[in-house]
Amino acid sequence: MTKVKSKPSEKSVKNSTEKGKNGTAWDIVKISRHPNRPVLQDYISLVFENFIPLHGDRYFADDPAIVGGFAKIGDKKVMLIGQNKGKNTTDQITRNFGMAKPEGYRKALRLMKLAERFNLPIVTVIDTPGAFPGIEAEERGQAESIAKNITEMAKLEVPIVAVVIGEGGSGGALGIGVGDKILMLSNAIYSVISPEGCASILWRDATFAPEAAEALNITAKALLKLEVIDEIIEEPKGGAHSDYDKTATAVKSAILKNLKSLENISVDKLLDMRADKYAAMGKFSTDN
Repeated sequence: MTKVKSKPSEKSVKNSTEKGKNGTAWDIVKISRHPNRPVLQDYISLVFENFIPLHGDRYFADDPAIVGGFAKIGDKKVMLIGQNKGKNTTDQITRNFGMAKPEGYRKALRLMKLAERFNLPIVTVIDTPGAFPGIEAEERGQAESIAKNITEMAKLEVPIVAVVIGEGGSGGALGIGVGDKILMLSNAIYSVISPEGCASILWRDATFAPEAAEALNITAKALLKLEVIDEIIEEPKGGAHSDYDKTATAVKSAILKNLKSLENISVDKLLDMRADKYAAMGKFSTDN
């Protein structure tokens, strides 16, 4: 019989919260959600040049939660695709706080296919609590759109570099997250579910989110150790919101370095490496 973990004690949660002040997973969760944290449009202006936005999925509508188009970073032309949470309340509502609907993922896939046609590397920027869970999204095929993106990204014949800049939530992140290189800001998070959602399911109480955050291994440090991501981009002291320019410089340098590492790899080898990368995830050993 499977043993179900009991509800954490008040003492254990208190200890977790106290440790959070010194940089535990829950502390990082709060930094990743800081209201002044830079979002996609900040990186477009600080990291990329000559951005030409492209709109619409050619099926239903244009989803402002996902922004994409041709851009230049350094001396490299790329297809840039990312989730944009917005900078103020009005913008956040318009962009649905970065929670994309099926038309957003279908737009992203259309742009990825366009990049493949023109032999351009793809840079994706991940920052979402998750895909939009509303009934209209489900009616239009939310799960199918994300699943198709994952399948198609695995086969794209151009390099893909993904960067998690804030929240990388569940399938909403994975819909643009299948990359040859996965980079992550040091105070970003990347997880199958939010700590609050996990706590609500396991213990029926979202206030145990700090303990859930520790158990989920959602931090960049934990994910690098598990080989889910490839590189941590260090943020300025205090978080990315404390120094936009310094953060942007670090992000630009990391993207350029990783694009360069992929540019001379043959298509066949690139696809084999990508397949091996994701096939290796989730393997574990019971050996001590």
